Amino acid sequence: MTTDQILLFSLFGAVFAMLIWGKLRYDLVAFMALVIALVLGLVPTEEAFSGFGHPATIIVALVLVVSRGLVNSGAVDLITRRLTALDLRLSSHIIAMSGLGAVFSAFMNNVAALALLMPVDLQAASKAKRSPRITLMPLAFATILGGLVTLIGTPPNIIIAAYRGEALGEPFGMFDFTPVGLSCLVVGIIFIALFGWRLIPGARDGKAPAADLMDVEGYVAELVVSEESPAVGQLVRELDELAEDNDVAVVGLVRNHKRLAGQARNVEIREGDILVVDAGPKAIDQFRGALKLEFDGEKREEKMASGGMSLMEFVVPRHARIEGRSAMSFRLLTRYGVTLLGVSRQGAKFRDRVRHLDIQAGDILLLLGPSNRVQEVTQWLGVLPLAERGLNVTQYRKAGLAAGIFAAAITVASFGGLYLAVALAIVVVAYVLFDIVSGEELYQSIEWPVIVLLGSMIPLGSALEASGGTDLIAKGIVSLTDGLPVMAVLGVLMIVVMTLSDVLNNTATAVIGAPIAVDIAKRLDVNPDPFLMTVAVAASCAFLTPIGHKNNTLIMGPGGYKFGDYWRMGLPLEILVILVAIPSILFFWPL
Repeated sequence: MTTDQILLFSLFGAVFAMLIWGKLRYDLVAFMALVIALVLGLVPTEEAFSGFGHPATIIVALVLVVSRGLVNSGAVDLITRRLTALDLRLSSHIIAMSGLGAVFSAFMNNVAALALLMPVDLQAASKAKRSPRITLMPLAFATILGGLVTLIGTPPNIIIAAYRGEALGEPFGMFDFTPVGLSCLVVGIIFIALFGWRLIPGARDGKAPAADLMDVEGYVAELVVSEESPAVGQLVRELDELAEDNDVAVVGLVRNHKRLAGQARNVEIREGDILVVDAGPKAIDQFRGALKLEFDGEKREEKMASGGMSLMEFVVPRHARIEGRSAMSFRLLTRYGVTLLGVSRQGAKFRDRVRHLDIQAGDILLLLGPSNRVQEVTQWLGVLPLAERGLNVTQYRKAGLAAGIFAAAITVASFGGLYLAVALAIVVVAYVLFDIVSGEELYQSIEWPVIVLLGSMIPLGSALEASGGTDLIAKGIVSLTDGLPVMAVLGVLMIVVMTLSDVLNNTATAVIGAPIAVDIAKRLDVNPDPFLMTVAVAASCAFLTPIGHKNNTLIMGPGGYKFGDYWRMGLPLEILVILVAIPSILFFWPL
């Protein structure tokens, strides 16, 4: 093993360890690794930032903008509204939502597809009086599977296609992934709808650790005691009966910016004190009205509000701008007139003040502010709404136009009339010209951490390949499966990549897996396409943990899932994907 190989393997080992640790954002970890590689001379200076202009990076960015345009136009919302009007049985609902989510995620970013459909699923759960945990995980897994079907469905497919173009001279086309991806999708949805949901803890009896999401319980919120409040002069414990009537638990008292010890049950309440309560949003509002309490900054916000006040719930995805930071650090109230009223984290109790609390991925935030500012602020924070979007953010008259432009571009690119990146760029330009996507949204819709991750990892992957490192890994896999049929080699490769994807970012996994796949094929002297397809499927199928895919993280708080809940349905699904994908790959992409 050469010095460069030792250094690169050590660097990648450190990157993987940091990503699993999760304390630093993945884009920062990848960029630091790139800088270290440049300093050590492992990546040539002239290739330092080649990843940022790589076709895969550009296509991923363009797909995110196109996804925003399809949402803004109402093209997607028109379909989901028709679905919510149907009163479907549970299995039928899971099939319908999973199928719809899969179709959306095949042609737009799968995180965006889940973000669109999650409020629809929550409303259906509320209407049917069932726990949303029964249907949220099936929906999340279906949107992940849907990304397998087309080139633009998920970043790993884009990366694999671009690498094939570099290694073999021609990239995969738009629908080259469809036969294998569709096979996995159909079998996966059948399993999810008929059997998989029954494996979710609490699904059989419809109970969940968290209450129905449309009225999430377990918010820790703060209410200010006003001058006219009847609570003034009472002891905290004297509020128990009224609190119980309103389904509220008073869990603390804040005075002079300090939270008093315990629940301060024998403390006399004064004007200006802050009651810390644990309840759902409706209960909080009712309790507030009964005692004439105020939300922090409520009077100031009402003066700013031109279109009324909004009380809305949002879920925090991984690597949102607010993750790891507090509302106070963003000065939400002083800058924007938006108050973080409460945080729900699977029933957890907090010692910190709500505004000082460091937000985690999967948290549900209860925000109050002027209607004309809440949406703007939440887009900037990177959080996603749990309530249905207002009609003012969609432009239904442009739905046909947006869908038509996109369909035309995809058709032309599929038949080789235009390079895909160029076709998507034309769509983006058209969306801006027709005011489907604003200039500000053009940049907001791009997930910059993913772009930085790709731009940093691609040169590192190229360096590992150039040093012979990927060939060493390929040699190890071939030696491990010596004497076994090629199907077994594909199976081992898929298991290895799937395992990595369950704990790492799937984009990083695809960047590393692509050259290994080609090196294995060269050693076996067979067609590399089946091996590339294997990496593409495996990198996307992360169903065992809430950190393996952003969609898994998004549903964790809303569904009341715990870390260990995912593998119960995810493990059988991954095994099923392996059993279906390997024969399908060998059939459609023979050796």
